[in-house]
Amino acid sequence: MNIDLEYYKIFYHVAKARSFTQAGEELCISQPAVSQAIKLLETNLGSRLFIRVPKGVKLTPEGEVLLSYVQKGYEYIMLGEAQFRKMLDLENGEIRIGASDMTLQFYLLPYLEKFHEKFPKIKVTVTNAPTPETLEFLYEGKIDFGVVSEPFQARPETEVIRVREIQDIFVAGSRFRELEGEVLRYQSLEKLPTICLERNTSTRRYLDDFLSENNVRLKPEFELAMSDIIVKFAVRNLGIGCVVKDFAQELIDRNQLIELRFEKEIPKRHFCIIIGNHNPISKAAKELLGMLGL
Repeated sequence: MNIDLEYYKIFYHVAKARSFTQAGEELCISQPAVSQAIKLLETNLGSRLFIRVPKGVKLTPEGEVLLSYVQKGYEYIMLGEAQFRKMLDLENGEIRIGASDMTLQFYLLPYLEKFHEKFPKIKVTVTNAPTPETLEFLYEGKIDFGVVSEPFQARPETEVIRVREIQDIFVAGSRFRELEGEVLRYQSLEKLPTICLERNTSTRRYLDDFLSENNVRLKPEFELAMSDIIVKFAVRNLGIGCVVKDFAQELIDRNQLIELRFEKEIPKRHFCIIIGNHNPISKAAKELLGMLGL
């Protein structure tokens, strides 16, 4: 049986209004068109659905049964349309972002604050993970976009936009004050206690590759999951820490940490926004990307 769903829509409105004329007004169609649609539906189903009464129409027993099912489906569709319109009007919806602690703290957070002030009803979910995991979340369609730090290898179906420059540095506490002002060679780090991120991060891979090019191989006393913890360890003189400068800048300014100088600085790298070209992006996510200048 192949019945136009528009007939069920008309049936629903006639049943609720108890009137062909009123249903036509609600649907912006003529009363004869309503009558014709109901007649065709009754013919296809093989049973009358309405009987005429002095003030309009009422459902037959068969019509009552049909309405109990049509009503659920039609009203659920209408609810879906309402939610869809709210998403388009940014009154509802969700944004899913992948970001590391570093990219969240030193790039994304101010934009999220601004977005939330403008669209308080949009749910923002941030999946906090290192760059390699964030990339996998993007490939699997679990996030709308990621904010990651170089270096990384992205698949061809992604778009990568550099958004902020960052600098990796080595910092030390008061125990290493004698190194302040000296121009060091990276080989000297092999004889000093060091603190680094864990090996599964893009930051640690970047550092190891750079030091390897300078014939240096670190064996850190501490390998930690978060850069802000490296800073705390360095302040307590547990070793020389390697972090992105943003993490240590406040303590450097307060003279609680010193930034070590070397013959050449570690090359700068970037925070990047990465988008999957084959992943659908909601209007809310597009609005946030617009705030990010993309």
